Amino acid sequence: MIKLLLSGVVAASVAFGPLAAPAHASTPAPSAPVLPAPTGPHPIGTATLHLVDSSRADPWTPARRRELMVTLWYPARTKTGTRARYVTPAESAQLLAGLQVEGVPTDLLSRIRTHAVTGAAPSRTGLPLVVLSPGFGLPRSSLTSLGEDLASRGYAVAGIDHTYESMATTFPDGRTTTCTACDIEDSPGLVPAIRSADVSFVIDRLTGPRPAWGPPGLIDASKIGMAGHSIGGNSAAQAMLDDPRIDAGVNMDGAFITPIAASGLARPFMLFGAADTFTPGSPDEERSWRDNWPRLTGWKRWAAVTGAGHESFTDYPALGDQLGMPDRALKGARAVDVTRAYVSAFFDRHLRGRVQPLLDGRSPKYPEVKFQTVG
Repeated sequence: MIKLLLSGVVAASVAFGPLAAPAHASTPAPSAPVLPAPTGPHPIGTATLHLVDSSRADPWTPARRRELMVTLWYPARTKTGTRARYVTPAESAQLLAGLQVEGVPTDLLSRIRTHAVTGAAPSRTGLPLVVLSPGFGLPRSSLTSLGEDLASRGYAVAGIDHTYESMATTFPDGRTTTCTACDIEDSPGLVPAIRSADVSFVIDRLTGPRPAWGPPGLIDASKIGMAGHSIGGNSAAQAMLDDPRIDAGVNMDGAFITPIAASGLARPFMLFGAADTFTPGSPDEERSWRDNWPRLTGWKRWAAVTGAGHESFTDYPALGDQLGMPDRALKGARAVDVTRAYVSAFFDRHLRGRVQPLLDGRSPKYPEVKFQTVG
């Protein structure tokens, strides 16, 4: 169980593959799957940023400075233009191999077109910012459906590839790095602190009078949240402890490999995970949420999603369903819908001050979600 919680690669490979090659030679190759459409009223723009932290050596490759690839999603003036591709061909090949998907073209994932228009002008300034951190081994693209949906609802969203912690990250010079950290036995214990530093650097570069992209004032630096999947969720808590600019956080199905400090975290935080793993007292309970719950001393919620697996909070079940993935209790498209609803409600409440009854009890629209009362 702990291996599943630590490694998005393991969880996603269970969900996304392996897929057998077509049995008949004339069977056409599968068409590219389609990402779920965003639900908000705004068109979406996107930009890809290459950011270099000249003040910091890369913790996994110390001979280099720490450099990050970041996808920025935001509400745009128009939906007309070239839609961004999901990943590069090199990233697609590495991801499909890592996810054990067989019998499909190696560039299949790069054929997916997102719902965001490359380089579209932002429709407004003063946007609240949500930072997204993926699971260990997974790329920033694994959270595209959530990032696009938040942008369609009026947020700026920064999805970070934590270099050498992802199966594949392509840089502008053509390099595609792989997951060096995946081969280091004790690396998970180092990840939350490394990602915390990454997040603070990205916030620095996106805010202030000379941001890395967009007009000054695009982002309202007084309204910043963070959500992460798996160890990215643990990292959200660590980043909040380290950086007081982050006002609210969500841990999506991530064990606390690094515990919350004994002094506690007094800002809003939501635990949102699979019921089999994170229901108190269940046979397969992962106890780190129970152990760290008392250290969340501000507004908090603990929600367990029936039928969800570790990968259900990413794009991969929705994509895998279209490639012949076996049935599951919580279908991929439904998993995306549930995740979007609760994460957006959380940030609407805590970054925008909007009342969100969805966070206060059971909802007939989302019967899979049950809030836990923990003593």
